[in-house]
Amino acid sequence: MAIDLVSRRDWRARAPRGSYTQLESTRGVKVHYTGGRVDPGIVRDHTKCVALVQSIQNFHMDSNGWIDIGYSYLGCPHRKVFEGRGLHHLPAANGAGLNSGHYAVLGLVGNAGLIQPPDGVLHAILDAIVHLRDNGMAGREIKGHRDGFNTDCPGDPIYGWVRRGAPRPGGQEPPTPPRAPAFPGRLLKFPPVMRGDDVRTWQQQMKKRGWNIGVDGAYGADSRDVCRRFQRNQGIPDDGIVGPTTWRLAWEAPLP
Repeated sequence: MAIDLVSRRDWRARAPRGSYTQLESTRGVKVHYTGGRVDPGIVRDHTKCVALVQSIQNFHMDSNGWIDIGYSYLGCPHRKVFEGRGLHHLPAANGAGLNSGHYAVLGLVGNAGLIQPPDGVLHAILDAIVHLRDNGMAGREIKGHRDGFNTDCPGDPIYGWVRRGAPRPGGQEPPTPPRAPAFPGRLLKFPPVMRGDDVRTWQQQMKKRGWNIGVDGAYGADSRDVCRRFQRNQGIPDDGIVGPTTWRLAWEAPLP
């Protein structure tokens, strides 16, 4: 199922009061809950989910003094994912010094009222994680807010689920994107022509992805051209150099 995204416009988000700090990538995602009472009625009435997300944004901006809601995305019982700060933007909810390491995804459950996460919430959290991996260069880690920060968040029910590996309700396994081999340690670029097994490995992977590229172990003008087009396709600087990010994306970026 594709992500059922509720855009900021659709939930009538307030405009941020400043510019976001940009994130190129993260080690993964930290999962949160509201930390207060959540009306169980949100399970039957999605308009209450919208109102709750709006109230969270108001609290973060008016009481915490943050520029916007602190979460990257928020998941509700109807398997809808609310856009918070979104892709490549530093969250504020993980704790001082911890925000650059992980995106922040909240499930709309609390420590009173709705405590046990419905399947729709768990699916929505995982849908957000897949979206962040596919489009926001999030790594493989799924952790709870309390990992590395002194808090009860995300509550025992969700944290227990995270500790079990965040399985999909119904027995499906959590998403596991392919992992790139270790970066070889030198930048592949032209000119001059660079030769080696690392070049051949990258060329073979790009050919597997469907790019028209020779697998000859020589990084020349043709390889640079493929690299640039791939980088533009991924939304990263098209310098034609295979560095750590371009190398990783050759394996881990979703196929078109």
